[in-house]
Amino acid sequence: MGTSFSVNDQKELDKVMSEAVNSDNISRDAFDLNPILLSLQTAHIATEEIGLGRDGVIAILIYNMVLSNIFTIEQTREAFGESVATIINGLVRIQDLYKKNPVIENENFRNLLLSFAEDMRVILIMIADRVNLMRQIRDSKNTEAKQQVSEEASYLYAPLAHKLGLYKLKSELEDLSLKYLEHDAYYMIKEKLNATKRARDTYISNFIKPIDEKLKKAGLRFHMKGRTKSIHSIWQKMKKQKCGFEGIYDLFAIRIILETPKDYQTLSDEALRKLKEQEKMQCWQVFSIVTDMYTHNPKRLRDWLSVPKSNGYESLHATVMGPEQKWVEVQIRTERMDEIAEHGLAAHWRYKGIKTSEGGADEWLANIRSALEAGDDLQVMDSFKTSLNEDEVYVFTPKGDLLRFPKGATVLDFAYHIHSKVGSQCVGARVNGRNVTFRYTIKSGDTIEVLTSSNQTPKREWLNIVKSSRAKSKIRLALKESQAKDGLFAKELLERRFKNKKVELEESVMMHLIKRLGYKEVSDFYKQIADGKLDPNEIIEKYIEVRNHDQNINPQRPAQSAQTFEYSNPDEQIARANDDVLVIDRNLKGIDFTLSKCCHPIYGDPVFGFVTVSGGIKIHRLDCPNANELRKRFGYRIVKARWSGKGSSQYAITLRVIGNDDIGIVSNITNIISKDEKLVMRSINIDSHDGLFSGNIEVMLDDTSKLEKLIKRLRTVKGVKQVSRI
Repeated sequence: MGTSFSVNDQKELDKVMSEAVNSDNISRDAFDLNPILLSLQTAHIATEEIGLGRDGVIAILIYNMVLSNIFTIEQTREAFGESVATIINGLVRIQDLYKKNPVIENENFRNLLLSFAEDMRVILIMIADRVNLMRQIRDSKNTEAKQQVSEEASYLYAPLAHKLGLYKLKSELEDLSLKYLEHDAYYMIKEKLNATKRARDTYISNFIKPIDEKLKKAGLRFHMKGRTKSIHSIWQKMKKQKCGFEGIYDLFAIRIILETPKDYQTLSDEALRKLKEQEKMQCWQVFSIVTDMYTHNPKRLRDWLSVPKSNGYESLHATVMGPEQKWVEVQIRTERMDEIAEHGLAAHWRYKGIKTSEGGADEWLANIRSALEAGDDLQVMDSFKTSLNEDEVYVFTPKGDLLRFPKGATVLDFAYHIHSKVGSQCVGARVNGRNVTFRYTIKSGDTIEVLTSSNQTPKREWLNIVKSSRAKSKIRLALKESQAKDGLFAKELLERRFKNKKVELEESVMMHLIKRLGYKEVSDFYKQIADGKLDPNEIIEKYIEVRNHDQNINPQRPAQSAQTFEYSNPDEQIARANDDVLVIDRNLKGIDFTLSKCCHPIYGDPVFGFVTVSGGIKIHRLDCPNANELRKRFGYRIVKARWSGKGSSQYAITLRVIGNDDIGIVSNITNIISKDEKLVMRSINIDSHDGLFSGNIEVMLDDTSKLEKLIKRLRTVKGVKQVSRI
């Protein structure tokens, strides 16, 4: 097999394999094939066609013994070293994945496979093993098993082999898959190719000869390759183009590769730019020579010289009509371009139209490919370890479906991925048969079964447990729906209590109360009621206090102290003159409105209108305590409003005054108001405690300018510390 073993290696291998041969533990597989013989055949492919060294070959030979419990991984480590043990461990882990019956066509499975491999030689051994198996099952009567391994070869192993640069093995896997899966198609194409092989070889030779002469005459240095496409490739084109064998345009393919200086990678940027320009000119020169000799199909021209593919692929593809009216595809490129196409990040694979995701897996495989093509330095390849960046984890559902999640995701992420209801009722999970909490961080290869309870509901702290944006958005939505449901229940409860106590519930007063209780969100207020943290009876009492304060309804109360001062002018009526004008919404005038009692807007205040349930319009100040909540909850009922003219109306304004309880303070305040003929004082209530006084003064005035003057004058009174509008 071309692999040198030490005397000790041979001795240990002879011992283990003799024990395996004489053991009753090793049984034939589903195809009635001998596992020991299969491992020898696989080792031959791995050395001759892939180039695996000592560690990889020993791992192939020992693997079945480990699976059959004839030899342990620990014994392998002692007898053959850590590297062999690591490879076998990777093969065993992947064998466990297969037991979960995954959907192998799933792109997630390929990435999970790579993350589980640990050592790149595991993937190479798997490819060699599948090639060998596909060769050996030709005459097997187990059609179901044959179909399964053929599908895996087509969907999984052939793409991996191609990406690793193992083109011969890739082509063999594809052709054998087609042979077993679509027997009639395979043999139809094979027979037609066999019938025309000699003629085809002669044709390619005749096609190339005149081109070769012309290119040499032009002074170009190049080499050419002529080939017939693989049976699988021809069949794919027949299906894609919906035509028969004879209708395939490019059954023949010729590649013309122009020489590139060997040291082009050491050139400066400027020198490399000039080289690329020169290469383009040479490629188009070859194109001109070929199309002068053979008629080309303009619709089949593919120019990736002028604008290379996003992955860096550069080439010129032309399909020309050769002798005997047969179409031939001609690919024109330089050695530099060919190297990029062959060695780049799966450039050729994507060019063939096989989709894959960008990221760590591609880069990992490209690095392996470079190691493979080192050729004479196989130790580099043998010691190469995976550097696949595990930013993602891949886990199984109980049915074997494979799902992808960001690294650090938890059982809750998984549950919400399955369904919103499953996530919201998740109480934990059974991972690989073991019970865990929903905080458990899932790992690649885990099989997860979610445990739910109808009593479970989403919590806000769950947002800190999940990692995926999908789970976060579903939790937020669930919380919002739950809060809305609780809020509706609490609101109905409160309304019933108000009705029982025969207290009329005004929305604006309730908004004011909620604000005074310190709630920024109305939903939070109702949630506290729903949770039993607020007593509806206490809320009603506080509501009445706020309503009385807002509407200046002052119940009779006993004198609190000698310092208490009260004054009211009940005969003074508040009226809005007919000549007051407000423009509502889109320049509409003459619409009936009332001024809100929660913020008492006056002429000059920036205002807006709010359409009430009864259909009337209430005018609020823009800085009304309830404005934000009204906009948030009832934005569709907000209308624009502005003062369009000043009438003769006077407006009730309440001022809050705080200061030191000096002798004569009340008379000083009332004198300032009474001296202004255009001001009318409606009421004043001042309480004094421990040398400080605070109180409310209600006055009637014309507009905001009068209000500002009054506030400034009151602030000049000795002992007054603060004056503010309520």
